[in-house]
Amino acid sequence: MQPLNDEFLARSRRFFAILGFLYLGAVILLAVPWIQSHILYMNALKLPWKAHFDAPERHGLAPGKTANVKIHTADNCTLGAWFVLSDTIYRDLSFPPLPSAAELHIPEAVTQRPTVLFFHGNAATRALSMRVRLYSAFTSRLDANVLAIDYRGFGDSTGTPTEDGLLTDARAAWDWLIAQGASPQDVLIVGHSLGSAVASGLSGSLSEEGVKFKGTVLMSPFSSLYTLVDTYHILGLFPVMLPITMIPRAADVYKSFLVHKFDTLSVISKVKVPLLILHAEDDWEIYHTHSDALFDTLLEPYLPQIWSPPLSPASWSPQQWNEHQAQLVSRRETRESLLTRTVIPNFGFMDEFVALGERIILLKTFTGSHNEVGTLEGVHEVIRVIFFTSKALR
Repeated sequence: MQPLNDEFLARSRRFFAILGFLYLGAVILLAVPWIQSHILYMNALKLPWKAHFDAPERHGLAPGKTANVKIHTADNCTLGAWFVLSDTIYRDLSFPPLPSAAELHIPEAVTQRPTVLFFHGNAATRALSMRVRLYSAFTSRLDANVLAIDYRGFGDSTGTPTEDGLLTDARAAWDWLIAQGASPQDVLIVGHSLGSAVASGLSGSLSEEGVKFKGTVLMSPFSSLYTLVDTYHILGLFPVMLPITMIPRAADVYKSFLVHKFDTLSVISKVKVPLLILHAEDDWEIYHTHSDALFDTLLEPYLPQIWSPPLSPASWSPQQWNEHQAQLVSRRETRESLLTRTVIPNFGFMDEFVALGERIILLKTFTGSHNEVGTLEGVHEVIRVIFFTSKALR
């Protein structure tokens, strides 16, 4: 029996040694900028394969409802994009419409109905079935047009993705909509996952320019790439950074090699329009705590600061402890007074406060995971009530 146990232990040691070397190799490779970019954007994964960008009908959209357009950026990239008509505009067309019907009706559509400017997450293209379901929901349940772009290097767009490049692409999409006749007040900026960082960047830039638009929706956002690396779990199970964190300061040194930031946490406070941050609690790719961090950053300026003596807490006097506890109580009570919570039975809950006259809302859903949360009808209803009606949520 003993030889069998020794053999089992030897095999186990070899197995974990191999896993350790594989992990170490992966960590080293991920410090290489070229590999980082491919892992982050995954733009080489052009799903669906052999997409028919010039025939959106083959991907589930109604005949003649979608125009395949080209948008040119300030740095000479050409972006592939779809403009999808709202249901109201589409139903006024004779059926079946001409293949060019959607393109011919873009000026009419953007002046008569609001438009969702949509930025998708990493990997795949604008023709991915999950994203097409979003467009259909926006055009029907919100009765809005949709402009969905593929960033540079994605789909049929030219160029290579970079952080600054994606923000340039977002601005080009915005400028294209305005050139078609859209009013800023009729444009809702929506971003999912990686696209939430792009949407935040564009929204912050427009707000700094004094542009007032309909609002911003961040679906399954992350607070920054640095914090995402800290919390990311492969398949929702294995924490990527856990082995590194066992070595003092190793995680900080490793993250210093990250060439991409996508630091939404640092730009979110620049957004001066109604903002909805939404996340599914069963999202195992990007934990919903990232949305909490973004929401708390916006709420922080309205909360009393907590002062601590410049000494170790172990050396505080009883009076200092009492003062510290009183500050914590005051902060908690102020937070509770500022927030309005709305419970949506069997669906989730919302926390809301008003900043500089604009509504800031955090929506948590019980289900939806990372990729499907935007397809939930309850999410569409929340967006509709917040941005497309004058009725207040209660």
